[in-house]
Amino acid sequence: MQALLRQEKLLLLAIAALAVAYAAGARLTGNGATTAVVATALLVAAIICASQRVAFHAEQLAHRLGDPYGTMVLTLSAVLVEVVVLGIVMSHDTSPTLVRDTIYAAVMLDINGILGLAALMGGLKHGEQSYNDDSGRVYTVMILTAMAISMIVPEFVAREHWHFYSGFTIVIMIMLYTVFLRMQTGPHSYFFSYSYPDKRRRPAAQSARGPSTLLSIGLLVAGVAIIGALSEVMAKALNVSLGHVQVPPALPAIVVALISASPEILTALRAALANRMQSVVNIALGASLSTVILTVPLMEALALYTGQPFDMAMTPIQTMMVLVTLIVTAINLNDGQTNAIEGMTHFALFATFVMLSILGL
Repeated sequence: MQALLRQEKLLLLAIAALAVAYAAGARLTGNGATTAVVATALLVAAIICASQRVAFHAEQLAHRLGDPYGTMVLTLSAVLVEVVVLGIVMSHDTSPTLVRDTIYAAVMLDINGILGLAALMGGLKHGEQSYNDDSGRVYTVMILTAMAISMIVPEFVAREHWHFYSGFTIVIMIMLYTVFLRMQTGPHSYFFSYSYPDKRRRPAAQSARGPSTLLSIGLLVAGVAIIGALSEVMAKALNVSLGHVQVPPALPAIVVALISASPEILTALRAALANRMQSVVNIALGASLSTVILTVPLMEALALYTGQPFDMAMTPIQTMMVLVTLIVTAINLNDGQTNAIEGMTHFALFATFVMLSILGL
């Protein structure tokens, strides 16, 4: 039991934060801007702690279940966290562009932030880092296709036809994900793996035993429930903070994207420093693809259910940033090796995204 408590200290920290937040009640939002801002920051940190454990237990289940179910668990758990946080924040923030801005921010963070920083740090340490270039091409074309259908074409769809196009988007995204999952876990699974002959695996006896399957399922469900409860309080504190402090309009979307991407950041950096760039490519581009191809149909279905459409069409500058990002990705990930220069190009685009967000663009 003590070993389990030590292992789950991040989840316990999130539970403690939840207890304090609900005990404080209205005092978190009724004592001025400073209290609300500090509460928002602490609650976001607590949500990130819980999401780290959700990702850990999803990975444990994935290893036990194997493909295709393991891949589905990993993907769906990550999307579930994002949808839970996004849905709760939307219930307190009526902005029609929140879904669009969150998906856009997630793609910028995953591809330019995570992949760029990982390739930069890994390149400075190891020089050129190898991976399977088939994976880069497949991920890039899938992301481009999904974003074009769901976030570029809607700019040209008449307002009165939005529900027809939303229904079409749901169907086509499900079809894309089904074919991709079949390819990833079936006849083309080798696209997403790379052999590292110089890496020796630890003996099984030395490997740390993970929690049981039932325990992992229980803790994963508990983690998602805790994230939902924390997000409810965080959304209220965030709204009060935004009402008193001048911040970029895209901040709520960036907060949601950061929460959903937080488990992948450290994992990708560790993989890059260990000279395992294939893991970085799978994490960064896989997270981007799952955000677009699964979050979009879920939120579109919600829009059809409520009758309130979201503004999914990206702004011209968002469209330009996405297209440049994916063109750079296609060029950089076309030869089976990354280096610090390629990492720096992505990180420069991420810095540009941050600056544009600060400027409110």
